[in-house]
Amino acid sequence: MKLFKVVLVALVLLVNLVIAPASWADRPKLTNTPEYTEVTQAIASLLQVKSAPNRSGLAPDEIEQQLGELKLQKYILETATEWAQCRNNTGKTLAVYAHKAKKAAQPSTLYYLGSGKITDDDWNCDGVYLPSGALIANRDQPLAEPLALKVTPGTQLIAKNDPETGLLEFNVNPAQVFRAGETNWSIPNLSQANIDAKVPNAPIED
Repeated sequence: MKLFKVVLVALVLLVNLVIAPASWADRPKLTNTPEYTEVTQAIASLLQVKSAPNRSGLAPDEIEQQLGELKLQKYILETATEWAQCRNNTGKTLAVYAHKAKKAAQPSTLYYLGSGKITDDDWNCDGVYLPSGALIANRDQPLAEPLALKVTPGTQLIAKNDPETGLLEFNVNPAQVFRAGETNWSIPNLSQANIDAKVPNAPIED
């Protein structure tokens, strides 16, 4: 009986050694990304600014807010166990940017994500496209031009509409905001009606 228990424990350990490395290999190493380097450098720069705020032109609360957002991005990059995913809870089609996660050199492409869907975890959801005229939470006016919102790799982004105001809101702030010409991402001039007319084609979770 003792021999049987020893053999059983040995088999369990062997199975763990065979299976675990495979699962570890699938986990993203986001601390090796350019985004991680950019975030750590930005934090270091802001800490220098914090030590001499009068020379920066930034108010102390602005510095603290930016530091808080950067530290959150750094935390996501250090702890994420999945690639970035975007969930569409807006009730409409959402335009998102994505690329196959293990192909870092692959450019981010604009896809259309159906309502109630979430992007595939084998892909990295790089960000969200906001069309002209979009009504966004914390903005007084509709967008006069289309924007692309970049999210930190590893982010689990949720887009939804406020049930009272109908304004589009996100559970996390974007890492960067791009206008047309400021990035190599495609930022066409679309309306929400144009997006709703598209057939959803984003890679999604089954």
